[in-house]
Amino acid sequence: MERHNAEETHLRSQDWFGKTGKDGFIYRSWMKNQGHPAHQFKGKPVIGICNTWSEVTPCNGHFRELAQSVKNGVYEAGGFPLEFPVMSLGETLIRPTAMLQRNLASMTVEESIRGNPFDGIVLLTGCDKTTPSLIMGAASVDLPSIVLTGGAMLSGRFQGKAIGSGTDVWRFADDLKTGKMTAQEFEEAESCMSRSIGHCSTMGTASTMACMAEALGLTLPGSAAIPAADSRKKALAHMTGIRAVEMVKENLTMSKILTRKAFENAIMLNAAVGGSTNFVIHLLAIAGRIGVDLTLDDFDTIGSKMPFLLNLMPSGAFLMEDFYYAGGLPVVIKEMQKYLHADTVSANGRSIVENSTDARNWNADVIASVEEPILPEGGIAVVKGNLCQNGAVIKPSAASAHLLKHRGRAVVFETIEHYHAVIDDPDLDIDETCVMVLKNVGPRGYPGMPEVGNMALPKKLLEKGVTDMVRISDARMSGTAFGTVFLHASPESAVGGNLALVQNGDIIEVDVAARSIHLVVSEEELQSRRQNWQPIELGYQRGYVGLYVKHVMQAHEGADFDFLLGKSGHEIKRESH
Repeated sequence: MERHNAEETHLRSQDWFGKTGKDGFIYRSWMKNQGHPAHQFKGKPVIGICNTWSEVTPCNGHFRELAQSVKNGVYEAGGFPLEFPVMSLGETLIRPTAMLQRNLASMTVEESIRGNPFDGIVLLTGCDKTTPSLIMGAASVDLPSIVLTGGAMLSGRFQGKAIGSGTDVWRFADDLKTGKMTAQEFEEAESCMSRSIGHCSTMGTASTMACMAEALGLTLPGSAAIPAADSRKKALAHMTGIRAVEMVKENLTMSKILTRKAFENAIMLNAAVGGSTNFVIHLLAIAGRIGVDLTLDDFDTIGSKMPFLLNLMPSGAFLMEDFYYAGGLPVVIKEMQKYLHADTVSANGRSIVENSTDARNWNADVIASVEEPILPEGGIAVVKGNLCQNGAVIKPSAASAHLLKHRGRAVVFETIEHYHAVIDDPDLDIDETCVMVLKNVGPRGYPGMPEVGNMALPKKLLEKGVTDMVRISDARMSGTAFGTVFLHASPESAVGGNLALVQNGDIIEVDVAARSIHLVVSEEELQSRRQNWQPIELGYQRGYVGLYVKHVMQAHEGADFDFLLGKSGHEIKRESH
């Protein structure tokens, strides 16, 4: 495929810095107080470096240095780099959930880009929500933009074994609860797990988002798997800065990269790497911003029959550092090339398939071949039925095979607080055949759709050796988590979806192969229950959360705000002075 053809493009930055008279004086003069010489303002492409550095976003704590490497590349290519901050979402600290602020962060990105004299953008992303929120915001402006993901932590080691961020937390918490692990060991494992800069070392949501960005064509080739601590990440940052300037000269905008075929490639590659279920909700939101028609069903019809190739936690044994040494995402792309669209364009002007022609697999234990996959079918399955007419999702590769078809008695938790209050009560009427149902944790019901869908099992069952049960909710779960967990049930319970009507003792049938999830209750009984149903009182009337509750769409629509669908472009219709 030929490199993307350059187009003549007007530098929008010259609408600021190229002006004469009072306005031009103001735009240039105040910028000069930072020491920028006059020639920087004379027709050089201005590259905005959108930085999500924050000390309360630990995954992105190294972005100051990374941004400097990007600047070096921009300067080398003849551009003028200007770094700016946007809202940064630290998954591990922000309460009640970073998903609540994803749309807000995307708005800060969109408005910061549109309102400033940028010709092109470098998006510095890492922690879970920083990647989709920056892509969503930038897509709404549609300038030439390139993503630089921050990279995963180095692999953790504890008691002589590799441990993965997030994934082993769930195991350790269960072991602490049942006495298999001491409190001292539990504390020691904290430092062993997070021993370097970077985001989670498993194929959690952060790594999934990095792979998504590369699969969509928004990064330079090989970006997703480079560890944060590896010097080659800084080298790639430098090259990203160079490429950002070139993209401006070629007018290679996001809408030229983010086509329907690019989204389909991302879905197929997410299946191959065993990516997080959060991938679904974020890709739907990005598609809504750029104007690509993508539905929840596409994730099943396009992705669920793809071979699963990557042996990484939580669906496998290895970690992101191992993935990089094995060859990274280009190896997976090369393996999957017969399924992928080869006529897309990526940030370097070539297709992701062409970029991966020379990739080699250095560790077949980490990356399997299409001919001998880890599982013949990976991806995310979408189930529907009277329990969630608009669908729910499950990640079969992280589930227990014997539970993918199951019939059991519902044990209902009305809220997450109710769950925490009773889950370890010895008198709770529950056994391993039951189906745990959690309500009011969807986009509106929490609000913000937290990662609580992988409910920890009751202590009394953990002590019996039970390791998995069927769980259903309108919540999400961490990409580092595992289990037979049905998520994103839509419509959610807080808006009156049938999930709200489930009662203790109801029989629920799930059959992933048949894509079915069924509440064995008559329609007449459901109608009777609906007459007595009342939504929970959320108590949010003002501020951003009040806005969120009024305007957030359902999970199957990407949980974006209804007024943010589509894009407004980069035009500014009014002057500032």
